Amino acid sequence: MATIKRFEDLEIWKEARRLAKEVHFISIETELRNDFRLKSQIKSASGSVMDNIAEGFERDGNLEFRQFLSIAKGSSGETRSQLYRLYDCNHISSEKLELLVADYEKLSGKISNFISYLNKKDFEGIKFQ
Repeated sequence: MATIKRFEDLEIWKEARRLAKEVHFISIETELRNDFRLKSQIKSASGSVMDNIAEGFERDGNLEFRQFLSIAKGSSGETRSQLYRLYDCNHISSEKLELLVADYEKLSGKISNFISYLNKKDFEGIKFQ
């Protein structure tokens, strides 16, 4: 594996960013825009996935990185749960729900696989060389 020097190079961060952007567009293009509490909750949870990946990477240590990846995975699950709430409140279609839930499940799996990879390595110091 090549040395990754920036969290922006991580595929899991890129995917989390893409999904957070999709949630944002739902929050402005649907009636969710008027459900301020739910809108705030799902935007926060979806953003937390990418933010925790970035924060963990910037901590410069394997142990903390894995902890933040675990938090990011939890936020992915939280976002999935909130997607069901969006569907139940008629903010998204069943098709949109299925697509986004599948995407968040894939992302959770990728984060989990990355945690497993890091668990097998003795990375220490800056940027996991």
